[in-house]
Amino acid sequence: MKPTSPVRRIAGSRVGFVQRMPPGVTALPYGKTAAGEQAHLYRVMGAGGLVADFTDFGARIVRLYVPDKYGNLADVVTGCDEVAQFTTVDRAAGATIGRVANRIRDGKFVLDGKTNEIPRSANASFACHGGPQGFDQKIWKLMEAVRRPDATGLRFEYVSPDGEMGFPGRCTVTVTHWITKDNIWRIEYEARVDKKCPVNLTNHVYFNLKGCGEGTVLDHELQIFADKITETDAYQIPTGKFLDVKDTPFDFTTPHKIGARMKDQSEQFRFGNGYDHNWVLRGADGKLAQAAKLVEPATGRTLEVWTTEPGMQVYACNKMPEGGRVSKGGKRVVQHGAVAFETQHFPDSPNRPEFPSVTLNPGDEFRSQTEYRFGAR
Repeated sequence: MKPTSPVRRIAGSRVGFVQRMPPGVTALPYGKTAAGEQAHLYRVMGAGGLVADFTDFGARIVRLYVPDKYGNLADVVTGCDEVAQFTTVDRAAGATIGRVANRIRDGKFVLDGKTNEIPRSANASFACHGGPQGFDQKIWKLMEAVRRPDATGLRFEYVSPDGEMGFPGRCTVTVTHWITKDNIWRIEYEARVDKKCPVNLTNHVYFNLKGCGEGTVLDHELQIFADKITETDAYQIPTGKFLDVKDTPFDFTTPHKIGARMKDQSEQFRFGNGYDHNWVLRGADGKLAQAAKLVEPATGRTLEVWTTEPGMQVYACNKMPEGGRVSKGGKRVVQHGAVAFETQHFPDSPNRPEFPSVTLNPGDEFRSQTEYRFGAR
């Protein structure tokens, strides 16, 4: 089958470059956010075949073209054609999430005797993903386009002021997205604070290795390198207990299809309406280690997730509106139409001293790395 390449131009590009970029990087206006701020789109061409579009709105990935076993490219992440839709249609898709990813019980945590309140999600008893105006809804500053012998990347920075979304202190965050010649998308996170504050960063990218809007991921084969999950209550807030995955639908210690156990009626599975849980990764010693492997049999595309984080939230798009959600090119992402691998510290960690700490002190630096390694077989 003859390879094709649908990535010769950035969708919607009708104007010239907004600034000079090094070889392998182009930049274009990307419209205005729902708040009226100008956003930009940046394309990084990898030497190994990956092509990635990033935007400064949420320091997020918008498109990621990956070759299959024949060399044909497909965009394997969900997203939006217009930047304003990342507020109205799909807030989290591909975005950097913070200050604290995932759920915080009651939208509250106590630090040094003081109760801090984070705005809760609509019609929910918890705060999620840093609050309704978290890092995903901010314009980040592109600090520089960076190069090294094996990779090209973009470095974004956001400075969150003291008290933003209820979090104490000023928090300066840097996220660098690398595209390597070995077809790896690598994310490097750094953060500093001037007051003690919890920090737990992730990226909320959704994958379908057949291509965005190309049916479900239920036939994708998944392996997760974890033996436990964090038990949750009915609101998907951790109870503090760890559950063994053996003999449960959460056992992906050997590969099997995501959809193989979707009819399970166990309590934990019903709480998430399917897979929407935090896996406790093996090792968790801060060194880069494999967390998951995903295979799409028809195209042969493979994805390995590697991270320095102790946990990973796996969400298989269980809660979708009827008929799915509009994505790029008018395609719709249906229920189970993509899967997210959110590398992280555990949900509700600010309220769980038994969990690995997310508290960052002034003078210390938060550092975390995650790699999405693509291949074909």
